[in-house]
Amino acid sequence: MAEEATQITFIKLWQYRESLDEGLSISLQIFRIAKTTLIDLIRKQNHLAVALNGLESNIAHRGDDIDAIIDYNQTNKELMKAIAAMPPIRKQVFEMNRLKGMRYKEIAELLSVSVKTVEKHMSKALQQIKPLLKSATAIWYILKSF
Repeated sequence: MAEEATQITFIKLWQYRESLDEGLSISLQIFRIAKTTLIDLIRKQNHLAVALNGLESNIAHRGDDIDAIIDYNQTNKELMKAIAAMPPIRKQVFEMNRLKGMRYKEIAELLSVSVKTVEKHMSKALQQIKPLLKSATAIWYILKSF
């Protein structure tokens, strides 16, 4: 950095040679140019460091996002397999509640069964799904997202 500052200082000295103050010593003017040049270089280096840190954290964050998307897709596939493996009425009750957002009472009325029957089907459906999924947070996230 010192070599670069020295080179830039003498380039600026040459570029502005006609506007230099003849009343001041040349060493003082070189010192001032060198000082401002060094400050500019340090600022540039700091801005570059901040930009690189931001880029690194952005890349790391995107990597986390990609991992989360892959985990979500894999878990979603496992969930769809588990739903497909359910008995027909249990599958229908689960889909009506979790996919269509229907309440137990609405499902009971449509299927002409009691609310307790709907509750039992949902309980068994959730018990069937839980072992197939990898983590408790994935279970919570997926089941809450329906």
